Amino acid sequence: MPITVPDQPIGRLTDAWRGCVGTGRFELALRRDYQDSLALIQRDIGFRHIRGHGLLSDGVGVHRPYEHRGERRVHHSFTYVDQVVDAYLDLGIRPFVELGFMPSGLASGDQTVFWWRGNVTPPRSWSEWSDLVRATVAHLVDRYGLDEVRGWPIEVWNEPNLASFWQGADRDAYHRLYEVSAHAVKEVDASLQVGGPAISPGADEWLVPFAEFVTDRQVPVDFVSRHAYTSGPARHVPFGTHQTLAPAAELLTQFAAPRRHLAGTALAGLPVHITEFNSSYRPDNPIHDTAFHAAYLAPVLAAGGEVVDSFSYWTFSDMFEEVGVPTALFHGGFGLLTHRQIKKPTYHLYAFMARLGDEVLARGDDHLVTRHPDGRIAVLAWAPVDVTGRSPVPDRHPLALSIPLGPPGTASAFLLRSTVSEEAGNARAAWAELGRPRSPSARQLDALREAAEPARTHRALPVADGRVDVDLTLARHEVTLVELSPVVDETPPWWDDDRLLGLPAGPEREEQP
Repeated sequence: MPITVPDQPIGRLTDAWRGCVGTGRFELALRRDYQDSLALIQRDIGFRHIRGHGLLSDGVGVHRPYEHRGERRVHHSFTYVDQVVDAYLDLGIRPFVELGFMPSGLASGDQTVFWWRGNVTPPRSWSEWSDLVRATVAHLVDRYGLDEVRGWPIEVWNEPNLASFWQGADRDAYHRLYEVSAHAVKEVDASLQVGGPAISPGADEWLVPFAEFVTDRQVPVDFVSRHAYTSGPARHVPFGTHQTLAPAAELLTQFAAPRRHLAGTALAGLPVHITEFNSSYRPDNPIHDTAFHAAYLAPVLAAGGEVVDSFSYWTFSDMFEEVGVPTALFHGGFGLLTHRQIKKPTYHLYAFMARLGDEVLARGDDHLVTRHPDGRIAVLAWAPVDVTGRSPVPDRHPLALSIPLGPPGTASAFLLRSTVSEEAGNARAAWAELGRPRSPSARQLDALREAAEPARTHRALPVADGRVDVDLTLARHEVTLVELSPVVDETPPWWDDDRLLGLPAGPEREEQP
């Protein structure tokens, strides 16, 4: 029996899923191919904010110490900052500002992270750090206007609970960093948004002490941030990494963790932003490139907005150099930045989300039914996945829905179906079939771009008593978007497709010998 979808909405679909997207280090946005890829993503998806590391690292060149007449002084230069932010705003996306990492000229030590050596030690001068934060934020306000920058959340640091990102994972030192940074932000204008603690999974014990610290010290905080991943320990292979995965529902559990832990504290009720999420945090884990990955994340995108204010996919681009310059054709992000924006199944999942309606009519373990203001219906459906690799899922997954479609008197519906799976819209599968070329030729790139597009089918369906029955069979690891529109038949009375080859009309043809 088909699932009967009610006519009245059960809720609204928030845009938390596209509230933010992650990016590689800040200065990569100076590249033309990066901006071309971001333009494509904004056209098809339309994220509101973008967040990445390294705004204050040496590669951006903001902090410029010098000596004059025997006295140490600091010049703050925003040449690259302006170019990047200008490009973002031109593409309709705004910064989600991350304050980090430490400029080498201000760092108290030489510990760094990533191939590009972001310094992760505390400042050797807290007053100079405060000046740096204040000058940076004040410059953004001066250049882009207070009303604009009020809408840019400002996050203090990245994953300070990890010794690789904050020297010694020193919680007290992070609290001081947060206090100095938050006050510096608010000194520019009290209405600016500042928050943290930007912790990684498995560090929820930081949340209550953070709440107690900011409350006891009367430190401003406007939002709480956390990261969410489901991957296990890294198993390295040459130029790559493989990891086990927890079920995707674990991501939703992690999304809900800040509000659960902060209930009863002064921070209860604040917006919660998941400023990084994915299956794996590794850019060199090929799981990101698969149809499996889109089907794995589909229920998270469909339900994540029920528990958090935003959740940011890490990252949009394959130009993501945490472990070095990419050596593989497929590498970590939505699309192949260096290979003319060849899209991946997870990209299409997000593009499908962008075509859903605002009203939610039904939710299930494998589907989400929505309605647009003009009455059109959009259904996102996905096949189940097995994260163990030991219990292969069926090759076919049936889903039958009875969907309301109006207005009264509608007799026919137009169905447009867009699909990605192991066989459809899967550039990585096509690349494997081409022999995994390291540097694809122009012809091979054209083939990959074609193979990366979703498969699309269409048909007419009857509408009876205001309902249309939709029977779907999803292939292995398929994600599909079904769009239904009521049909107004404007066929003229003389139309007859049988006459395309010049034959007589139906009755006349029957009379011929």
